[in-house]
Formats: sequence, C-alpha cells, structure tokens
Amino acid sequence: MNAIDVLAGLWADAGLDARDLARARLEGAEPALPSSFAVGTAAQASIAAAALAASTLGGRGGAPPCGVAVDMRAAAQECTGWFSIDGRVPERWDKISGLYACRAGWVRIHANFAHHRDGALRLLGLPPGPDTPRAAVAEALARHDALAFEADAAAAGLVVAAARSFAQWDAHPHARAVAAQPLIGWERIGEAPPVPLPPPAARPLAGIRVLDLTRILAGPVCGRTLAAYGADVLLVNAPHLPNIESIIETSRGKRSCHVDLDTAAGRAALAALVGGAHVFVQGYRPGALAARGFGPADLARLRPGIVCVSLSAYGDAGPWAGRRGFDSLVQTATGFNLAEAAAAGADAPQPLPVQILDYASGFLMAFAAQAALLRQAREGGSWHLRVSLARTGLWLRSLGRIPEGLAAPWPPREPHVEASMSGWGELRAIAHAARLDGVPAGWALPAMPPGTHPPSWSGRP
Repeated sequence: MNAIDVLAGLWADAGLDARDLARARLEGAEPALPSSFAVGTAAQASIAAAALAASTLGGRGGAPPCGVAVDMRAAAQECTGWFSIDGRVPERWDKISGLYACRAGWVRIHANFAHHRDGALRLLGLPPGPDTPRAAVAEALARHDALAFEADAAAAGLVVAAARSFAQWDAHPHARAVAAQPLIGWERIGEAPPVPLPPPAARPLAGIRVLDLTRILAGPVCGRTLAAYGADVLLVNAPHLPNIESIIETSRGKRSCHVDLDTAAGRAALAALVGGAHVFVQGYRPGALAARGFGPADLARLRPGIVCVSLSAYGDAGPWAGRRGFDSLVQTATGFNLAEAAAAGADAPQPLPVQILDYASGFLMAFAAQAALLRQAREGGSWHLRVSLARTGLWLRSLGRIPEGLAAPWPPREPHVEASMSGWGELRAIAHAARLDGVPAGWALPAMPPGTHPPSWSGRP
C-alpha cells in the first residue's frame, strides 16, 4: 500500500472529511530503512495523519487550513529516537536486555528498568544487580523452554516474550482478541455539550491543554507530537517512578511536574489539572488509573467533554489484556522478529530497524486525540480512545512487505538533526518530520527534568 492510501484509510476510519486529504503531500518511497516491512510507510502515514489533523484544527477560526508535507525518510529518522546530550549518545539497552537462545525457542528480556532486570535474574536463580554478566543469563536460559519461561515471567509480573512466528501468533487466543479490535478504539463515555476550543493563534493547537501521564516512548511521543503543533502539554510524573534516558528527547516542548497519586494531595492536584484539560493521555496498565479514581468515566465526570487516550501493550480484551509489554517484546511475541530473520536468511530472530510499534502508536494517539477534539466540537460528548502496540503491529503487517527492503542502506541522519538546550545540557535530536505550510512545527519549550515545573496550568505555584 502507498502512504497516501494508508493515510486515507486512517482519515476515513476517524470519520473525517476526505477533502482534507488534498492538503497532504507525502514525499519519498520505500524502502526508507533496511527492513522487509513497510516501516517508512507506517511512520510517514501516522505522522501525516497527526499533522493533517492539527492543520484542520488550526482552521477552526475560519481561516483556511494549511497544507502539510511529510518526507518518508525524515519520518523514518524520527522513529529512530536518536539523540545526544552534551555529545554523549546514551546506551539504548541495558546489557541484560535482548534475545537469548533457549533449549527450545528464543526469548527476549527487557531489562532497562532495574526492577525488571532483577526480577528476571532472580527467576533464573542468578544474583540481582548490574554486575551479573550477560553470559550467565545466556547459560541459564539455555536450560529453559522459551514459552515456559515467558509464562513464569508473566506470572511474576516481569517483561519477557518468547519468539513466535506469525502463524504461531495468529493461532494464539490473544491474537484473535487483538484482531477483533479496531486500530483506534472509539467510545463515547459521557454526555457533554460541545466545548469551545481556544481561538487559533500562530500554531494550530495553541491553547489546547494536554495532560501526559506516560513514560515509555509511545505515550511520550504522542505528547511530544501535540506539543510540536502548539499544545500546552504538561508531563505528569511521580517522584518515586524510574525513567529511562529517552525522557530527555521526548520531553521537548513539554512542562514537567511531579504528582504522587498514592497520596490524597496528589490525587487532588491531578483532579484540579483534569478540570482544565482538553486531552488526557495515559499509558498505565488497564484498570490501574481507575483504581485511583481517574478511569475514563471518572475523567468524564470531572471534566465533561474531555478526550481520553489510553495506550496498552496488548489491548484491553483477551487473555493478555493486563500483560506488561514494550515494543521490542511485542515485536518478538507477535512474529516480527522471526519474519524479519526469515527474510534476511538469518538463524536468529532479527528486530525491526526501529521501534516502529512505539512510534507509530504514539503518532496515531496524537492523531486520534485531535480527531476526537474535532468530533467533540461538532457533536459534543466525552470520548475515550484506545491504541495498543499489538494492534498497531497488525496494522503494520497489513501494509505489506518490501522486496529487497533489507538491502536498503541507512539514510544519513545529520540532515534531520536539530540542536537545543535542555535541563540536562545541549540536546541534539531528530526534528519533527511534518512541515506545515507557513506554520512553525517544532518545540518552543526546552526539555526539562521531571518535577521542574509545578502541577499547574499557569506554570506558577
């Protein structure tokens, strides 16, 4: 499928006017990156959908919406998530993270958080902590069955995935549950009159307030994308929760506060923020926020007309609905790693060149949030939108394969890199791929560490 057809499908599924598509210019062609999958198309179409929705919102005051252009290679580069801070390029993975051969099959461990790493080590009977060598993990896993270890890890609340083929995944009960869900789930969760949006200004989302309760890639990419179009995005972190270094890059354009939802004061602070928000984005496991009084129905009562966007790894229905997961694990569990290896003629599972499930899901979340704002302004209601990494993976499969795609060279990064100061030092990172005619698309605020700002829409205590 070509990218404009993919964009048209996303636009139609959201109930938006097909005439808007004439304002989109999609440049470039596959292969954008070395892969047998249409990762460039997925990146370009999902970014274009978000940018075109922003342009449409920017015309809410009667001014003609601007045109939008997205180059496929620029879109693919944005999905690499590359950045440096004061000249240092952070390590992407903990040394324990990655694929391992088992007695039967292969397994992937995600160990970027210390508690996930230590849990996997304990499960293998190895000493927890950063000093256990990768070779010891490989030796221990060589005595395990991959599917059995995955099941044991899931029962312990850890993040592990056994490698499956597409055929094996498609036969799994949860794959059938994922296939029954739409790419973007829409639910009207309450009645409310249309809420007037702030009048448009220099940037299309100026004045639109977004609460970002996410931490790992897909959700932060959603908030960062909305910030690129001018939204007032407030990242809400908890002081006791760990973060990975990608927060430096994904915090561009956002303010960042601390709120502890385990305390009454923290819950009261978030409730006050919800009262002034247009969009609420969250990446907690299904049910986790509802247990603290901030499920979709609660949010609709606190702020009638709100747009809620929820991210999960495997969706909210089926036997794996509550299972933890990250892009690399979902790729492994749902068949991509073995399919890419087969295309490459490799014996070991092979990851996709970028974490496209995370990035495409993040851009789709940003698109869905804006489409819902347009719908709310037209017909009212409070809305809940659902996106999952596993369902995005199924969408990626539907885009087809790229013959000889694995032979494509990596495109040069430097033309897409921009520099800015941040609360961590000098940040060099990939610019946003969408270009809005006559309208700046980028980040007006520097990336700052969690807790830098107060939990307030005014930006003052």
